[in-house]
Amino acid sequence: MKLKCQKCAKPATFHITDIEHGKPLEYHFCEEHARRHLAPSAEEQAEQQFTGKLAKDSTAIGGALKTEPSAADRRVCPICNISFLEFRNTGRLGCPYDYEVFRDELMPLLESIHEDTRHAGKTPKRAPRNTEQQTALIQLRNDLNRAVAAEDYEAAAKLRDQIKTIEQEQSARRTAPS
Repeated sequence: MKLKCQKCAKPATFHITDIEHGKPLEYHFCEEHARRHLAPSAEEQAEQQFTGKLAKDSTAIGGALKTEPSAADRRVCPICNISFLEFRNTGRLGCPYDYEVFRDELMPLLESIHEDTRHAGKTPKRAPRNTEQQTALIQLRNDLNRAVAAEDYEAAAKLRDQIKTIEQEQSARRTAPS
């Protein structure tokens, strides 16, 4: 029996598990709705942030609102700029390096969810073989976005060229005979 998309009548080709409030939630989407779920529009993001802010503002601890995030929640990945608080709210990490940055907080979570902390299974063929190179790409893309936002187009052009070079190398390795 094939599952249907939760948002429309198309067949569900993507099965996504998100961790929300410490509990796994399963979603079954067609390609279009999976893309929307994984990369919400600016309007949907604003709505999610507003809803999250309302929930946070209405949570009182000992009669006072909790306004100060913990030291762990304030920690930020230097590569993708995601904070641990942002990970806790979305259930998604920003890059492979986050596993090192948030190691102390993630290990107990991974053990409770998966009963282990090491991957034991298949990896997608399209998955990058070199995580250092993938991390460098993420860093370069973030730098590119910052350069464009600062209107530093010379730096942006150089970063764009570096990204293209790395992507071409990856593509050449994937298509090269083994």
